[in-house]
Amino acid sequence: MTDLSIKSEDYIAVHVDIENVSISGEETLRVVKSEKIYEYDENTYAKYKEIDFKDGIIEVDMRSRLLADAPDFARGFIGIAFRIAEDDTCFESFYVRPTNSVNATDDMIRQSHGCQYFAYPKYTFAYFRDHGITEYEAPIHNELDQWIHLKAVIENDHAKFYLNNEKEPTLTVEKLLHGGDGHGGIGFFVDIGTEAFFKNLVIHHSF
Repeated sequence: MTDLSIKSEDYIAVHVDIENVSISGEETLRVVKSEKIYEYDENTYAKYKEIDFKDGIIEVDMRSRLLADAPDFARGFIGIAFRIAEDDTCFESFYVRPTNSVNATDDMIRQSHGCQYFAYPKYTFAYFRDHGITEYEAPIHNELDQWIHLKAVIENDHAKFYLNNEKEPTLTVEKLLHGGDGHGGIGFFVDIGTEAFFKNLVIHHSF
């Protein structure tokens, strides 16, 4: 098990702005998308420096708010990217949409889009929607401006994503779309209209 730094100097900002801020006396990393503002599921994350991750467990606490100028379709997108290629041209990701929580909306369609797995660059949520693919989304119960504990268990081409220490995974991906041999960096993913905060990053490597 490795506890990783949350200091901004230990991260590479990829199409985001990053800074350390204190919330209730705890240091966090604030991440806000800075470019490609109107494009979805892009390489927009704070990437931890000098780490090569293939299999294991990623744990982090994350919190999202909507920016004052967030568009109407913003959902508080927040999550992780993993197995990030060195040149940022390929990665896999899991994120949540807190404004789609079953606690935040009565819209059944929005509830079904509570969280998302995708694989950049081809397999974005837009690709899944266009092709009627629904297996990479699931409902959540986590709302805006609350700490969400995420545990991602990744082994070969399988992944399970747990929220807030639930015994059962929120989403299970039976076959990661980039296969089981990929490896690379890890990062904190954000998308349109989100002010994101991260703390307590822990990695359990498995080789």
